[in-house]
Amino acid sequence: MSADIDLALLLGAAVVLIAVAAVRISTRFGFPSLLIYLGIGLLIGEGGLGIRFDDAELTRILGFCALIVIIAEGGLTARVSTLRPVLGLAALLSTAGVAVSIVAVGLVTHLLLGLDWRLALLYGAVLSSTDAAAVFATLRRLRLPPRLVATLEAESGMNDAPVVIVVVLLSTTGFVHPLWQELLIIGYELVAGAAIGYLVGVSGRWLLRHAALPSAGLYPIAAVALTVLAYAAGAVAHASGFLAVYVAGVLLGNARLPHRQAILGFADGLAWTAQIGLFVLLGLLASPDRLAGAFVEALVAGLALVLLARPLSVLVSALPYRLAGPLRRRIRLGWREQTFLSWAGLRGAVPIVLATIPLSASMPGARQLFDVVFVLVVIFTLVQGGTLAPLARRLGVVAEAEPAELSVETAPLDRVHADLLTLDIPPESRLRGVHVDELRLPVGASVTLVVRDGAGFVPSADTRLRAGDSLLIVATAEVREVAERRLRAVSRRGRLARWFNEYGADGGAPDPPRRDPRRH
Repeated sequence: MSADIDLALLLGAAVVLIAVAAVRISTRFGFPSLLIYLGIGLLIGEGGLGIRFDDAELTRILGFCALIVIIAEGGLTARVSTLRPVLGLAALLSTAGVAVSIVAVGLVTHLLLGLDWRLALLYGAVLSSTDAAAVFATLRRLRLPPRLVATLEAESGMNDAPVVIVVVLLSTTGFVHPLWQELLIIGYELVAGAAIGYLVGVSGRWLLRHAALPSAGLYPIAAVALTVLAYAAGAVAHASGFLAVYVAGVLLGNARLPHRQAILGFADGLAWTAQIGLFVLLGLLASPDRLAGAFVEALVAGLALVLLARPLSVLVSALPYRLAGPLRRRIRLGWREQTFLSWAGLRGAVPIVLATIPLSASMPGARQLFDVVFVLVVIFTLVQGGTLAPLARRLGVVAEAEPAELSVETAPLDRVHADLLTLDIPPESRLRGVHVDELRLPVGASVTLVVRDGAGFVPSADTRLRAGDSLLIVATAEVREVAERRLRAVSRRGRLARWFNEYGADGGAPDPPRRDPRRH
C-alpha cells in the first residue's frame, strides 16, 4: 500500500514538473500548453503506460471543481474599469450568441451527420462555450486593446452558466416544459446566480478588510474560499454557480484588500494547477483507439462552429452596438474587431468537461460525442491558437503598448493603495523618442525605473525613451486609469497626443495639464 502511494506521488510530481516546463515551451514557441497536458494524459493512459481510467462521473465532478478555480481566477484578475464598457456585449455573446451557436451547429450536424435533433442540439450546446483557461492563457500573451481582451475574457467567464443549464437539460430530461417556461427557468438561474455572487463578493470584501487575520497567508485562502462559497450557495439555490463565482471574483479582485497581490498570485497558482490536472485527467479519460474514428465528425462540427455558428453569434450580439449611437460610442466594433472576436472564440477543457455530463448520464451517442469534442478541441486549438497573433496584426487590432500589472507582493504599495505597472516599448511604438515629462502622467503616477539593455536606472524628466525600454510605473488607485489612458494616447500619437486631444480617449474627459515638477 505504501509503495503504491509512493509510486503515485512520484508519477504525480513528474507530471506536474513536466507540465510546468511545458508552459515555458508554449510561451516561447506559441504552442498551446493545453495540448501538451492532454498529450501527457494520453501518454500515461491506456494507450501509453497502461493506466486505465474510465470514470466519467468522477471526471465531471473534478472538472467542475477545476472550472470553479479557473473562473474565480479570471474574475479576480479582471479590471472593472475595462470590464464595465463591454459588459453588455459580453452578456449578449453569453446568451443570445450561445443560442445562435447551438441552433447553427445543431442544424448542420442534423443535416450532414444524420443525428437526431436532441443529440444534434447537444453537440451545439457543448461546443458553444468558449474556454476560460484557453482564453486567459492565450490572450494575455498578445498585445491587444484592453476592451477587446475584456470582451473575450468576460464572455468566457459568463457563458459557462447558460451552457451548463442547457447541456444538463438535454442530457437528462430534455425540454419537458413549454419553451417560454424553460427560458424563464434559465433566466432565473442566471439572475439569481449573479445576485448571489454580488452578495458574496460585497460581504467578502467587507470581511477581508476588517478581519485583521493573524497571518498574511490566510487572506488568499479566504478569498478563494469565498468564490467557492458563491458557487455552492448558487447551486443550493438552484441558480448558476459558475456565474456567481465570476461575479464574486470580480468584486473581490477589484477591492483594495489587504495583501491583494498575494491573493492574485495564489489564485494564479491554483488556476494553473487546476488547468494541468483537468487536461491530464481528460487525456486519461480519452481512448486513442476511438479518436481516429471521430475525425470526420469533428471536422464537420468544427467547421460549422468556426465558419458559421461563431461569426453569426458575434454578428447578432454586436448588432445593437452597430445601430445604437450611445452603445457605438462605448466600444468600437467594426468588421476588423468582429472578425477577431469570431476567430478568437477558443475552445478548450470546458467543452470536453461538458461532454462528460451526457456520458455520465449514459445517454445514447454520448461516447461518440465525447470523442468528437476531444478531437475537435485538439485540432482547432492548434489552428486558432497559432494564428491569433498573425491575424491580430493583419487586422490592425494590435495595441502597440499596454501597461500591465506586475504580480508582486509589495506591502508598502498596499498601504498607500498604489499599483506597480510595467510597460514595454516595442520597436514600432510611437513612444520612441518621447521624453518622460511628455508622458504627462497625472499627479500620483510616476515612472520610477527604466530598464535599458539589461541595466536599470532612475529616469529624470528629460530622459528620452528608446525602443526596447521597459518602464516601471507606480500609480495610486485613484489615478491608475487616467495614467493608462495617457500612456495609450502617447503610444498612438507620440508627442502629438496632447494636440489631438487624445488624453481623454478610451472613455474619459481630458485632464488639465499638471504642473512641471522641475519648477518646484
